Amino acid sequence: MKKNNDKYLGIELGSTRIKAVLIDDSFAPVAAGAHNWENQLKDGFWTYDLADVWIGIQAAYRELTDNYQAKFGEKLNKLNGIGISAMMHGYLPFDENDNQLVPFRTWRNTTTEQAAGILTEKLNFNIPQRWNVAHYYQAYLNKEEHVGEIAFLTTLAGYVHWKLTGEKVLGIGDASGLFPIDSNKNDYDADMLKKFDSLTNGDFGTIIPRVLTAGEAAGTLTAEGALLLDPSRTLDAGIPFCPPEGDAGTGMAATNSIKELTGNVSAGTSIFAMIVLEHQLSKPYLEIDMVTTPAGKPVAMVHCNSCTSDLDAWVKIFAQVLEASGASLSKPKLYDLLYEQALKGLSDAGGLLSYNYFAGEPITGLLEGRPLFARMPDSPFTLPNFMRSLLYGTMATLSIGMEILQSEGIKINSMLGHGGLFKTPLVGQKMMAAAMNAPISVVETASEGGAWGIALLAAYSAQYSQTQSLEDFLDKYVFADMPVTTVPTCAEDVKGYAVYLERYKKGLAIEQAAVESMKDTKGRDIMLA
Repeated sequence: MKKNNDKYLGIELGSTRIKAVLIDDSFAPVAAGAHNWENQLKDGFWTYDLADVWIGIQAAYRELTDNYQAKFGEKLNKLNGIGISAMMHGYLPFDENDNQLVPFRTWRNTTTEQAAGILTEKLNFNIPQRWNVAHYYQAYLNKEEHVGEIAFLTTLAGYVHWKLTGEKVLGIGDASGLFPIDSNKNDYDADMLKKFDSLTNGDFGTIIPRVLTAGEAAGTLTAEGALLLDPSRTLDAGIPFCPPEGDAGTGMAATNSIKELTGNVSAGTSIFAMIVLEHQLSKPYLEIDMVTTPAGKPVAMVHCNSCTSDLDAWVKIFAQVLEASGASLSKPKLYDLLYEQALKGLSDAGGLLSYNYFAGEPITGLLEGRPLFARMPDSPFTLPNFMRSLLYGTMATLSIGMEILQSEGIKINSMLGHGGLFKTPLVGQKMMAAAMNAPISVVETASEGGAWGIALLAAYSAQYSQTQSLEDFLDKYVFADMPVTTVPTCAEDVKGYAVYLERYKKGLAIEQAAVESMKDTKGRDIMLA
């Protein structure tokens, strides 16, 4: 990298990892850093302490700058743009003195069924349980004392951006998970805001962030923000920011899935697929979230709370077996070994069933989750079938939601995958191709994920937004020569997966029975107690 090359920083706060990626003006990653973290269950809510937000961001940024200095022999003190991304949805309310009123309630919570149901009916628009407005309205219905004190309500990305720049704004993609968006005006839907205010006798629009689309100026790094990001005082203030985005929007940018009838599937701790639509769906569906691209186009999103957590737990068991035997195998090699076994399994996984539910899944009507594995006594219980069933289980609930889009006649021109499920070459793609009945592509930078995606949005905002659309920028400058690996569908796998999915649907009664019966002596959820 030349010393005078432009540099753009992207930071994304995911559910298990905070990642920082630095790109140059060729849009290739040149340095990266990461920090692992975990949510905690406190007072009945899945949460992260905001102090841990900054511990993690600083650790990831410090590792990135150390890598940069080791690679280029100079300290990183100047940047041409910064972008912040984070897991979408949740609840972060603050009072007029900027004090946090209650702990962060994340997307993983399924405690807002009442509010989501009322809002979906009153607004004639699907309001998922994890959306910010559902959390707010549920707190209102519960008559929580803090509701009357709220002066500012934002998302995790909006919070970090605010602290670094002083600006209370959101990218339109992240904002679309806070409150419904009018894509014709690229702002919150005014009619729905009026209807919502009539339910609360409030003025919701005055406490939520201002909406910005990709390319719009979103503030600059303040001196206080620079110190918060880089306590070593090396980084200069004054760096421009792009609008903060959610992981859905950055996933679209990272996979070039922002044109109509393109789509992407993100598979990590949670799993979701997003299809950019030519027009709105014919009616609201409880299983489909309507969000937007970073440029404001309507997107149908199928979101599931659980994906790889249960699979990861089984891999840890295998690692413990190896450790107990005195054998040694690195974590990446163990994952590759086990994933590749799935390719040898029967196309329907031999009748084995895996339910990966660590949390409730609204798509299948489960308010709580119980990870479980089930089989018939005569099922061929082999390692290949077991691993295939685990992988199929990560995407089964997603498939159920995607069936609705198929019923609407939505045709997908391309589908790209990203996230941990696709790290082992080809295996996750082959399984997903069977589940989607469509070819699945993975770009070379897929493992960089949303942190790379928000860095691209930072570059677009700083250098390209005045002369071209986001779609053209990604097509012409970023992905034109990007290596892509595509796995086509296999008729046998598609047929086998369909058999698995039908068996999975019938077996949901087993999962429901587990939820109802697996309680501790105080009646609490065993997995969460």
